[in-house]
Amino acid sequence: MRIGLFGGSFDPFHNGHLRPVREAQRALRLERVIYLPTARPPHKPGRQAVPAWARYVMVELALLREPGMFVSPFELTPGRPAYTIDSLEHFRRAFPDDQLVLLLGADNFAQLDSWKRWRELPELALLAVLARPGEAEQGLAGGWPPELRELAATDRVEFVANRPVETSSTELRRLLAAGGEPPAGAMPRLVLEYVRKYSLYR
Repeated sequence: MRIGLFGGSFDPFHNGHLRPVREAQRALRLERVIYLPTARPPHKPGRQAVPAWARYVMVELALLREPGMFVSPFELTPGRPAYTIDSLEHFRRAFPDDQLVLLLGADNFAQLDSWKRWRELPELALLAVLARPGEAEQGLAGGWPPELRELAATDRVEFVANRPVETSSTELRRLLAAGGEPPAGAMPRLVLEYVRKYSLYR
């Protein structure tokens, strides 16, 4: 079985977190995709996020009708950051006979060399980079550090083209905090209803 892993803060969860993953699920023939909401993102140490449990619920609501997509509480680690290497080691132990596929945005791949024990990640999982048109070409042409360009040329990295989704978590937080209306189709309906019911951003 091929299992995709997709982490993030999901603050709030929006369709930019869903549509590219759907496309990768089809393109890579992933039987299962596991979302990993992170309690404390290591690369966002200064930002106060909505409580981790509330972001977990947002992901669960968004995935209720998505075949083969699930959410895991593994990275809801109170008091400390959650590192991708720890998650991959955990799921490698949990699924020793299956292939793990780590789903990454091209922006995250561009910063991969700053991640904890990053050179070990492609040993544990295929890295699937979700790239908008032109992103991979720009990175390979010199936009990424040399070591990442070398990695991208190996069989441990696969690029998955996806259509741009012009949705920003930062902009959605601003709109929701001001009592505004997100753009039509920006967020799954149940997620938006949950955010409003509990005034998560106000």
